[in-house]
Amino acid sequence: MTEYALRDGLPGVDAAALAVGFSTALRRAGLPSSPDRAAWLARALRIVPPTAREPLYWTCRVVLVSSREQLPVFDAVFSAAFDGTLDPADTRGDSNRPSAAGPEEHARPAPSERLLAHADGHAPASRAHVASPGAGSADESNAPEREAILAMASADEHLHEKSFAELTPEEAAQVQRLVRRIVLATPERQSRRTRQRAHGGAKLDLRRTIRAARRTGGDASSLVYARRRPRPRRLVFLCDVSGSMEPYTQVYLSLLQGAVSGAQAEAFVFSTRLTRLTRQLSYRNPDKALALGAAAAPDWAGGTRLAESLRRFIDGHGRRGLARGAVIVVLSDGWAQDAPELVEAQMARLRRLAYRIVWINPRKAGIDYQPLVGGMAVALPYCDAFVSGHNYAALSEAAAVIRADRPRPAGKPQ
Repeated sequence: MTEYALRDGLPGVDAAALAVGFSTALRRAGLPSSPDRAAWLARALRIVPPTAREPLYWTCRVVLVSSREQLPVFDAVFSAAFDGTLDPADTRGDSNRPSAAGPEEHARPAPSERLLAHADGHAPASRAHVASPGAGSADESNAPEREAILAMASADEHLHEKSFAELTPEEAAQVQRLVRRIVLATPERQSRRTRQRAHGGAKLDLRRTIRAARRTGGDASSLVYARRRPRPRRLVFLCDVSGSMEPYTQVYLSLLQGAVSGAQAEAFVFSTRLTRLTRQLSYRNPDKALALGAAAAPDWAGGTRLAESLRRFIDGHGRRGLARGAVIVVLSDGWAQDAPELVEAQMARLRRLAYRIVWINPRKAGIDYQPLVGGMAVALPYCDAFVSGHNYAALSEAAAVIRADRPRPAGKPQ
C-alpha cells in the first residue's frame, strides 16, 4: 500500500491507517464519522499527499465535516493529532504562503504514532523512506489541490446534516431530489384475502376443497390449504403548510410526492383548512406535481387550525376507512390557533382509528426545545413516536420509525 511521509525525519504514515486513526479519534470526540468516510479520506490522501499542514487540514475537513457546528470539535482533534507533526517552520518566511487553515499553528509535539495506535493498536515498528519526487512532480505541485479534494466528497453528503431552514435555493433543490428518493414503507397486516399454500402452518380452505371435490364427483381426493395474504398498511400524511412551517414546506412536499408516487400513500395538507393532494402529487414529474399541489391549497402560509383540520380529516376520510389501521404521519410544529382541549379531543378520535401515529416536528431539534406549545403538549400523549425532521438525516431516521411495528402488549404471543 502506498505510503506518504508527513515530513522529513518523521515516520511515513500509511494513507489508510491515517484515515482510520483520525476518523476514530473524531468519533471518540463525539463527531459522527462512518467507515465510508474513512475510506473516502484514504482515497483523498492518495490524490493530495499531506506534505504540509494546510492540504492535510482541508482534505480531512472537506471529507469528514458535514456541518458548521462540527468545526470546533474537528479543529481541536486535528490540532491535538497533527500540530507538531507538520512543522509550520517549513513554510515560514515564504511570502506566497497562504494564511493558516484551522486553529492557530503551534509547535506542541504530537507524534504521529498516536494516530496509528487508533488504527492497529500499536506504534509503527519501522520508519519509511521519504518518497522522492517523480519526473512530473514540478508540474503537479502547481495543480489546484483543493479542487481535487472537493471531487472526492459528494456535495449531497454535506447537506445531510444541514437544517432545511438554512439551505440556499440551490441546496434546497438538491435536498428535494434526495428526499424524493427516501424509501417509505409501513408494517404489514393480514388481509382478508387468502392465497393457496402448502400444508405447513396453513389452514384448511373448505371453499377451495369443496370446489375441487366437485370436479371428482364429490370425492375430496385432495385437501386445499390457504393462508391470509400479508399487505402493507396504508400510509397517510398530514402536512402543516402554515406560515410557521414555511422554511420546511417545500422539502416536506417533496417527501409527500415521493411517498404518493412510490408507496401509494395518501397526502393531505392543512393550514386554515384541509386539502387532499393525493391526486396532484401522484404525477411522476415532481415539478408538475409540486406546482399542482401548491395551486390546490389556497390557504398556503396562513394560520394553523390544527383541531379543525383533524376533525375534517376524521369526519370526511378517516372514519370511512382511510385512517382505520393506517400509519398516520403528522408533519407540524404543533403551533395552533385552536384551544388545546379541542386538539386533544380530535387526537383521541384519531388514536382510536389509527394503527400508529408518528409526529414529525422540525422544532424538536432545538437544544432547549420542550413540547410546551398548547397543541403539541396535548397531542404528544396520543403519538407512538415523536421525531425531528429538520434535515435529511432526521427524515431518514423518521422513515425507519414509520416502518417500525407497534409493540405488542406484554404476555401476548408473537
